[in-house]
Amino acid sequence: MSPEKQSFTYREAGVDTAEGARAVDAIRASVRSTYRPEVVGDIGGFGGLFSIAACQEMDEPLLVSGADGVGTKIELARQMAVYNTVGIDLVAMCANDVLVCGAEPLFFLDYIATGRVESERMAELVDGIAEGCRQAGCALIGGEMAEHPGVMDADEFDMSGFCVGLVDRPRMVTGSGIVPGDVVLGLPSSGLHSNGFSLVRRVVADLSLDEQYPELEGQTLGEALLTPTRLYVRTVQALLKDGLPIKAMAHITGGGITENLNRVLPPGVDALLRIGSWETPPLIRFICERADLSQEEALKTFNCGIGFALIVGADEAARVKDVLLSGGEPVHEIGRIVPGAGKVRYE
Repeated sequence: MSPEKQSFTYREAGVDTAEGARAVDAIRASVRSTYRPEVVGDIGGFGGLFSIAACQEMDEPLLVSGADGVGTKIELARQMAVYNTVGIDLVAMCANDVLVCGAEPLFFLDYIATGRVESERMAELVDGIAEGCRQAGCALIGGEMAEHPGVMDADEFDMSGFCVGLVDRPRMVTGSGIVPGDVVLGLPSSGLHSNGFSLVRRVVADLSLDEQYPELEGQTLGEALLTPTRLYVRTVQALLKDGLPIKAMAHITGGGITENLNRVLPPGVDALLRIGSWETPPLIRFICERADLSQEEALKTFNCGIGFALIVGADEAARVKDVLLSGGEPVHEIGRIVPGAGKVRYE
């Protein structure tokens, strides 16, 4: 006798397509709120469409792309059931990277994997992504919600994203003109951003996320940890559109200032930064003290208060600072370029 067959539906296997459809309906307004005039079509297509007619006005248009995730900060968001901030982190990690060469972020796509699609939670996640896109001025034109039953727990999720920008090659910011005497300007971070959380989670494992530690100046530990990554797109794009001569830029992410600023230095120069010329956020001081990190280790682990760096000529630094400050953007003169071997040093 042949064994009796068992009958299973896709839903019984753990994938609820009806809940997936409800999730799509729940995010529709958020997605549309990010649209630019160049968006063609609407949510729900097999591919996102975006007009690049603006390229016709450029001498040599280049598309610039960046992909990233949020890392293990996701786990803290899951523990706290706060889902509307990590999407901002996701967009910022990609759009700030695209910005470094002077590109304008145009559109964004996301991928969210979860053990079980729950429409309300998915709507909050995408609300955060949409807010990040609005801050960056880019359109959310596509994405994917993937249900992974048996691979991820029902409340687990992870997310990644992909950003595409546009720059005219003659206007690219490349770092090629950097010379000794140039000035390094730093734009403040909002906190940890989305890097170093594997260490952070070990440090806070025995601490209460709901407690207002005095060092955190009125925030609970959880609130401070989930502060979203800053987006620098509108600030920096305004400088570029005003024709201010930015020689190089760096997005300070994993590896901290030490291992990100050096990526834009040409051979023959170092960046010599002055410790104390900017303020380290309370949360980063809090984490570094509890991890007993040396200053050297902290500077190559966290952003330590500088989320984005600009290198400008010495004779242009005052003008760039004035424009930033008049636009409400705090800025610190954190160092200078000196002869060297492509490294970041401190004094």
